[in-house]
Amino acid sequence: MRLREEAEYLTCDYCGSIQIPDPNPDGVRVLGVPAEESCPVCEVKLTHATVAGHRIRYCQKCHGMLIVMDLFRLIVQDLRARRESSVADPHRPDARDLDRRIHCPQCRGQMDAHPYMGPGNVIIDSCESCGLAWLDYGELDRIVRAPDWTYAAE
Repeated sequence: MRLREEAEYLTCDYCGSIQIPDPNPDGVRVLGVPAEESCPVCEVKLTHATVAGHRIRYCQKCHGMLIVMDLFRLIVQDLRARRESSVADPHRPDARDLDRRIHCPQCRGQMDAHPYMGPGNVIIDSCESCGLAWLDYGELDRIVRAPDWTYAAE
């Protein structure tokens, strides 16, 4: 089976059939093809995967996600359009996460830990020079499910 550029499925070179993996409980379709990068948290090889039809790299051990920043906004928009918002109290970010130092899986430079400027109270790591964002397990879900207060006053 071969993974095609930006595809959400694998194709058999012999018969041309396609295999579309089922999404895991987090909504990630793990394509099972190793990526070049290693996880910045647990150092295992990342795997090609998709979320909402967009290609990401995924850690099958810690369930973190490496997402191209240009796609991050699209993924959040696509997932928010499909899911219901949570009415639970917003999760408070752990301020200690701002002190975490992980390295970019692509350039190995230190990633910048900073609050995500949208809903969800999440601290993400990003590499500005590579245009990549790292989200730990559950952070994408918190962003997607958080109430969007932009429209609450209307």
